[in-house]
Amino acid sequence: MPAEISVEHLSKEYRLGAIGGGMLWQDVSRWWARLRGKPDPLLPIGHEGHARRVGDRFWALDDVSFEVKEGEVLGIIGRNGAGKSTLLKIMSQVTAPTSGQIKLMGRVASLLEVGTGFHPALTGRENIFLNGAILGMTKAEIRRKFDEVVAFSECEEFIDTPVRRYSSGMYVRLAFAVAAYLESEILIVDEVLAVGDVQFQNKCLGRMKEISGGEGRTVLFVSHNMAAIQNLCTRCVLLNSGKVAFEGTAAETTARYIAMASEHGMGQLSERHDRSGSGAMRATYVALWNAKGDKIGSILPNHPFVIEVGYQCEHSVRDFGVSIDIETIDGMRVTTLYSGFMNVSFRPKGLSGSVWCSVPGLPLRPDRYSLNVYLGSDREQFDFVERAGEVDVEDVDVYASGRLPMKAHGPVVATYRWHDDMPSADAGKS
Repeated sequence: MPAEISVEHLSKEYRLGAIGGGMLWQDVSRWWARLRGKPDPLLPIGHEGHARRVGDRFWALDDVSFEVKEGEVLGIIGRNGAGKSTLLKIMSQVTAPTSGQIKLMGRVASLLEVGTGFHPALTGRENIFLNGAILGMTKAEIRRKFDEVVAFSECEEFIDTPVRRYSSGMYVRLAFAVAAYLESEILIVDEVLAVGDVQFQNKCLGRMKEISGGEGRTVLFVSHNMAAIQNLCTRCVLLNSGKVAFEGTAAETTARYIAMASEHGMGQLSERHDRSGSGAMRATYVALWNAKGDKIGSILPNHPFVIEVGYQCEHSVRDFGVSIDIETIDGMRVTTLYSGFMNVSFRPKGLSGSVWCSVPGLPLRPDRYSLNVYLGSDREQFDFVERAGEVDVEDVDVYASGRLPMKAHGPVVATYRWHDDMPSADAGKS
């Protein structure tokens, strides 16, 4: 079977530093200084070292090659910053590659970001016809699909409302329905589905199965949910630092990804570059403590423990909140420990410090879990580190019966407290 998508030695380079000073004379001054090997003339005094970043190159993709057959569902996975979104944007012709080429045998429908391809001033109805026209469909063809699009999106009541008034969830519903039902041979879906609720995500996954199986269309799917990847995809490509680190079946590739993620373990985060946020505050480490005050690497089900998050910040940070997601290794969210749920916020203790979350116990089945760490305020996301650490929940015989009647994987209601000092052994108890 011929390849419907062929990616050949694809590379994408970005330039880092001060490109575009805002005024022509500033750009010319910087260009002339670089040409003579001089430092940036507009750089404030005392910012030594920053000038070396002007003109630096960053390879978001580096010699990426693979093929996708007609009717295949290919998963693309990797850590934040691995190059997944850049790859999909090149495939969708949002941006051009620096070198290499992509051959696409058919029309492409893409769902990359909330609102991509929609005109905010147009109504939902008008945007459906606009997107169909972009795909080369006639008005008659779009009309035949129109009712299916609207029914799937569940936006019938607002279909004649300008989409700028839509919530992010409504945007995603309509955008996915347009991409999934209008006539295209290739469907590209980024992690944007995470904006929708769980019921709609499952509905989308079911539709993608129909697209690939019954309709024979090709699907490229990017997700951090390993369960969804294994359930939907026939094959996967693992990206790491802009390169193809592994390519194989969904089970093999997700196993390799989990193994790579496990190498980070619990500990230092200062050198992690695959993070997002403004950078005004950054998580520097994560540590686990037991009720006795000993640092640990594993916990027992329904036993108390404490999570410590270290941070560094700028003078501009006045207050912040902290959130820790606990997930299974395949990406299923178990619970979230968010200080905002308790109406707790913190003030930085200088430019570095720690906060603690005490938990009296979680009904988790024995397995390995990962932690995501978020720092931010009501106004700004400072830092988000995915898989900032891992913790093993050990098996234990509670009732001397040889078995542990433990909750299956799924959402857990957690009791916890946040502290700005190391809590006592019973601080997390309610």
